[in-house]
Amino acid sequence: MEEVCEGKDFSFPSQEEHILSFWSKIDAFNVQLARTRNFPEYIFYDGPPFATGLPHYGHILTGTIKDIVTRYQSMTGHHVTRRFGWDCHGLPVENEIDRKLGIKRRDQILEMGIDKYNEECRSIVTRYVEEWETIITRTGRWIDFKNDYKTMDLKFMETVWWVFARLCQKGLVERGFKVMPYSTGCKTPLSNFEAGENYKLVSDPEIMVSFPIVGDLDNAALVARTTTPWTLPSNLALCVNANFVYVKVRNKYSGNIYVVAESRVSELPTEKPKSNAASGPTGDTKKSKIKGSSGEKTKDSAAESYEVLDKFSGASLVGTKYEPLFNYFLEFSEAAFRVIADNYVTDDSGTGIVHCAPAFGEDDYRVCTENQIINKGENLIVAVDDDGCFTGKISTLMGSMLRMRIRILLKHLRKKAGLLSLECSLILTPFVGDLIHLLFIELFLAGMPDSITLIQKE
Repeated sequence: MEEVCEGKDFSFPSQEEHILSFWSKIDAFNVQLARTRNFPEYIFYDGPPFATGLPHYGHILTGTIKDIVTRYQSMTGHHVTRRFGWDCHGLPVENEIDRKLGIKRRDQILEMGIDKYNEECRSIVTRYVEEWETIITRTGRWIDFKNDYKTMDLKFMETVWWVFARLCQKGLVERGFKVMPYSTGCKTPLSNFEAGENYKLVSDPEIMVSFPIVGDLDNAALVARTTTPWTLPSNLALCVNANFVYVKVRNKYSGNIYVVAESRVSELPTEKPKSNAASGPTGDTKKSKIKGSSGEKTKDSAAESYEVLDKFSGASLVGTKYEPLFNYFLEFSEAAFRVIADNYVTDDSGTGIVHCAPAFGEDDYRVCTENQIINKGENLIVAVDDDGCFTGKISTLMGSMLRMRIRILLKHLRKKAGLLSLECSLILTPFVGDLIHLLFIELFLAGMPDSITLIQKE
């Protein structure tokens, strides 16, 4: 094949435009559909883009791949219907309208009327149709814009519900749980894409907490660090890495004994006593520090403040029971408040011990179900409601916003001598907060292909 080089005698863009013009002149796409009308149908499920934005590189790349697949199927003897679609559901459309109308809370939508709000959302769906058609056509993709579909079309929505009903009737649907980001403003779970659109730097307390080990002869305590102290009332387990080396260390000044990963001893507070403090254990020698302040401890000084009493593997800690920080979930005591192990625990931050609140973390939920702390599929007690407030389960904090009652939580931990350190850190977090469980639908894979085929025929 002769090599073609772009230059003054040849231009790839000009050649592409010439080909597009020729395709348009002979109506190539529709002619192909007509000629393959009686061929076996190839169904291509194309995820439509959101209707509120313009196409970008990602759309062009995936659109090209989709075009290759459908062209190949057409050339191998199939009839491939290709209709462009618009995703009209989800927060992207609603966010546009919220900004336009100055809506900040869900009750404002109810006051306005859901029907009027929906009409406002529908009004912007076709805003960029011409731009999309121009760019997608320019990329050479064959797809029907004139006979497009929208996920807000009644027939489309009814079809989705009909298919789901058939899956239910065939016993292919199971109710389960999944932890997802949740918007307290919109009262809805968020997709990763939606949550990622509004990440912001916020100043949050980062604390180190001790969990006394039940029956330990040295009165040692496991130490965990968290940037979400509001999840501590829901703690049900502590997780270590079975492959890490852990140590039991004694503070030379206070006499307190802690268990952490060997590589993270330097993260422990020095606990130097005041000049008039007596030697021996003390429960009130900690100081809150702000990262970057002149009084912040150095790693060297922290490591020098401790002597190693014992060294052991993370695997040997599994099953160790500890005293819960709060008494809100004592009904789980038989199975909970013990050490479990998983490889998601790292030693590049924290203490090598992770506090687990299964209602508020995907890994937390996974490791707690895998280790029978809680049972998968059972109602999970969630201590936070849809408004982001503590429920009656957390009696002392009931009705208050999560971050509004952090001081009360810290006061409780100081009183119990469980708060080892307090720092303020800038944390990248969704504006709405990573919180609250979600009931979702799981589809059994066994037998599904045959069932889907039957539903398609119906």
